[in-house]
Amino acid sequence: MIELIQFPWSPFCIVQRRILECAGANFKIRNVPNTERSLVWKLTRGRYYAVPVIKEGKTVVFETDEHSQVIAKYLDDRFRLGLFPRQLEGVQSILWRWVEMEVEGCGFKLNDVYWQEFVPQSEWWAFVRHKERKFGRGCLDLWRQQQQSLLDGLARSLLPFEEMLLEHQFLLDARPRFVDFDLCGMLGNFLYSGHYALPAAHNRLKDWYGRMSRIKSVRSQ
Repeated sequence: MIELIQFPWSPFCIVQRRILECAGANFKIRNVPNTERSLVWKLTRGRYYAVPVIKEGKTVVFETDEHSQVIAKYLDDRFRLGLFPRQLEGVQSILWRWVEMEVEGCGFKLNDVYWQEFVPQSEWWAFVRHKERKFGRGCLDLWRQQQQSLLDGLARSLLPFEEMLLEHQFLLDARPRFVDFDLCGMLGNFLYSGHYALPAAHNRLKDWYGRMSRIKSVRSQ
């Protein structure tokens, strides 16, 4: 059985969780604290400390750099999902960098504004310490103050995807590819707290997100 090591609101974990669901995979989830990665360090033999990580038997799969997509490609090959067709390789590489920098860069900050609602209280001090060591002291309060400008930035970052949906039901063609799951994961993180909705002006994107949330299978025939 496949095991997904994650924490629930991570955008990158949401991506792999949704791929596993749409693959019809028999998998289980092991949640780790956002601030405690000793299990990940042990499983990867001291080579990695981030999430998600996939474990299947003796096989442990994790990313090799910020844009490697090793896990998604492993699942794509494992379940014959057709997420990385050769004709879309360059286009997807460009798009997932935009998704994981521009969209995620606004989305996670907006979700973190409400961190006290989903981080277990026993982990509060460690969560704040983790964030402030990475983004600077008072970053969580600053993001709350910047909430509207971050929402405006998110809406701007999503405009190209709204335009891409003029001709297709999914971002690149008639079926979801990896970038559909990637964007869905970043938006799932943004929406995780329950305090937000997708930008009102992006009607096609809202319809697309609904399709991505309802889809049952993406296995290739």
